[in-house]
Amino acid sequence: MKKRLIVATVALILLTTITTKQRINITKFNLKKINIENIFLLKEEDLKKLLIPINEKNLLLLRNKEIEQLLIQNTFIESFTIKKKYPDTLKIKIIEKKPIAILFEGKKKFYLSEKIELMHFKNLPNYQNLPYIFGKKEKFKILYENLFEIDFPIDLIKKYTLLESNRWDLETINNKLIKLPLKNYNKSLKNYLVIMNKNEFKKYKVYDYRLKNQLIMK
Repeated sequence: MKKRLIVATVALILLTTITTKQRINITKFNLKKINIENIFLLKEEDLKKLLIPINEKNLLLLRNKEIEQLLIQNTFIESFTIKKKYPDTLKIKIIEKKPIAILFEGKKKFYLSEKIELMHFKNLPNYQNLPYIFGKKEKFKILYENLFEIDFPIDLIKKYTLLESNRWDLETINNKLIKLPLKNYNKSLKNYLVIMNKNEFKKYKVYDYRLKNQLIMK
């Protein structure tokens, strides 16, 4: 805050004390170059399009808040740092969000981040095999947190489906279907972890936990 105040004060002094002829030189502080670092999923040209409104703005007067308001429009950005390199360059280091799943809500499709935040969907070659989620983000967040709580192997699941009855079906990568009950499904998930690698259970494709204290296998 002190640093920003000092820069603003210096800029004000420069702008109010120099002559008209000298004032022309202030334009050398106008933003000419933007260097963007640490991007893997995002394209530099897309980010620079977002930043067009600050092009040619005076770097002495440009506030970080202005830059932030532009960058947060991109849902792939987790955080960023901004450095001004006088006289005319802005350096931005980006931390990207990592997609963990593809969420279908009606006809809309999104990526979900590790924090279960919606991200705009676009074709990403390295993220073609993410698990699918058919349901509400808020409902999935509760399920996801429960899975982590019991150390359930998330990579085992390829599809999550929220039924109209408000309960979940989980489909695994080896084509097993786990039908969870409406409530208290952590107990069912723990049971599945216990039996899933036992030879006598491997032949079954459906593990139905919908009835209280019962497991029906098909």
